[in-house]
Amino acid sequence: MKAGHLSRFFGRHSCTVAALVLTTVFLWAGEKNPLFISLLSTEQRLRMYTPDLSLVDFDSPVLSNTKEQSTEEYSNSQVVEDTEDDASIKHSDSAVKEITVIPSPERKDENRILGSSVNKQACNYAKGRWVADSRRPLYSGFGCKQWLSDMWACRLTQRTDFSYEGYRWHPNNCEMRDFEGSEFLKRMQDKTIAFIGDSLGRQQFQSLMCMVTGGMERPEVEDVGWKYGLIKPRGAVRPDGWAYRFPDTNTTILYYWSASLCGLQPINITDPATEFAMHLDQPPAFLSQFLAQFNVVILNTGHHWNRGKLRANRWVMHANGKPVTDRKLAEIGNAKNYSVYSIARWLDSQIPLHPGLKVFFRTISPRHFLNGDWNTGGSCDNTIPLARGSEVLQDESSDPVFEGAVRGTKVKILDITAISQLRDEGHISRYSIKASEGINDCLHWCLPGIPDTWNELLYAQL
Repeated sequence: MKAGHLSRFFGRHSCTVAALVLTTVFLWAGEKNPLFISLLSTEQRLRMYTPDLSLVDFDSPVLSNTKEQSTEEYSNSQVVEDTEDDASIKHSDSAVKEITVIPSPERKDENRILGSSVNKQACNYAKGRWVADSRRPLYSGFGCKQWLSDMWACRLTQRTDFSYEGYRWHPNNCEMRDFEGSEFLKRMQDKTIAFIGDSLGRQQFQSLMCMVTGGMERPEVEDVGWKYGLIKPRGAVRPDGWAYRFPDTNTTILYYWSASLCGLQPINITDPATEFAMHLDQPPAFLSQFLAQFNVVILNTGHHWNRGKLRANRWVMHANGKPVTDRKLAEIGNAKNYSVYSIARWLDSQIPLHPGLKVFFRTISPRHFLNGDWNTGGSCDNTIPLARGSEVLQDESSDPVFEGAVRGTKVKILDITAISQLRDEGHISRYSIKASEGINDCLHWCLPGIPDTWNELLYAQL
C-alpha cells in the first residue's frame, strides 16, 4: 500500500519534482559559469544577482541616516561631483553638541598593533570608534604639492579650523598597524595598486600618494601614465588618470576615472555630439585591458548615478548590447545596483585567473548637505569633531548594495560609509577655491583628512 501511494504520488508530481531539480541545476550552473549567465535575459540576471534585494527594494536609498540624504543617491539634480571633472567630461574607455573624545594611548611599541589577540575571523574594521591622536595628520596640509590638488588642500584655503585632522579610527576587534609609507612600499614591492572610480576615488588615490611619501617631494618617482594610455588628449583639461612608479620597490600606484564603473562606447564615433552607450553589464574597458597587470584594485561608484549626470555626460543605458527598454531596469537605483552586481560577479570570475589579485569595493562616501543640496543653499558648516558621535556599533554595512554585491564572492568590501558619516566637519564646505557664492562642497573631503583613514583600512586588509 505504501509503495502504491508513493508510486501514485510521484506519478502525479513528477513534473514538479523534475522542475525543481532542473531549476537547482540551472542556478548552480549559472553561479559557476559566467558564460552561462550571459545567456540569461537582463531581468533574469538582475534577479539572480540580487537574491536578497527585490526590485521594489532597489528604489530605496543606499543611505538612510538622515532625512536630508534620503534622495541624494538618485537625485535628478546634478551632484557637485567634481568641478574639474565637470569641466571635461570623460566619455570613452578606449584606452550639534560637543562630546567627550577618547584620548589617544601613549605611543609605545607594544601599542603599535591594536587588538593583536583577537580572532581574525571576527574582524570588522568598520566597527569601532574615532579617537584623538596627537600624531595626526600623517602628512602636512601645506605640503604634498607634488600629488595633492590645490582644490582639496584645505590648509591652503581660508579655513582656520583644522581639528578634524587630529583623529584616527580604532576598530574594536581588529589588528591595525600604524601606517608607515616605507613599510607599505616594501609590502607592495613589484606590485601595482589601481584606484578606479569617481573623484572620491581620486581623493583616495591622492591621499595614498601623500601618505606613502609623507607629503615630501620625491623627484625619483616616475610618471608612467603613458604605459596605461593615461595621456592628456589634445584640448582636454587633464588625462583620464595618473600612474606613478616608485623605482626603489617597483611599486606603481594609479588612478583611472570611471564614475559609473560601466563600459562606455560612442554610439556614433563620427559625430562629435554623439551619445555614449553606458553598458550596465560590462566593466570599464580600462579594467578589462589591464586587470592582468594589477595586484590590488579598489573600485568605487555612487554619486554619478543621477539623471543630471547621465544627461550631462550623454550616457544612454544599455544591457545585453541593446538600449534598455525595461522600465524597471531603467530606474536609476535599479540600474546602479544591476551594474554593481554585474561587475562584482565578473571580477569574481576573473580573480581565480590572476593569482594574488585582491579586489576591493569601497562603499559609498556620505554627503552631508543640510537645508538644501549643493545648488539650493545646502551647507555643512559644523566644525566640532564627532558631533554626530564617535562610535559605530552596527555589524552590517551602511551601504547594503555593495555589501550584497560582494557577498559570496572573492571580492572584498572596504567599508567606509558609517565611519565617514560621523565626520561631517571634514568636508571642504564653503572653502572650495572654485566654488561660486553660496555653493558648498559637502561631498569631497579636506586632505589630509578622512580619505587617509580609508587607506589605513585598506592597508590593514591587504
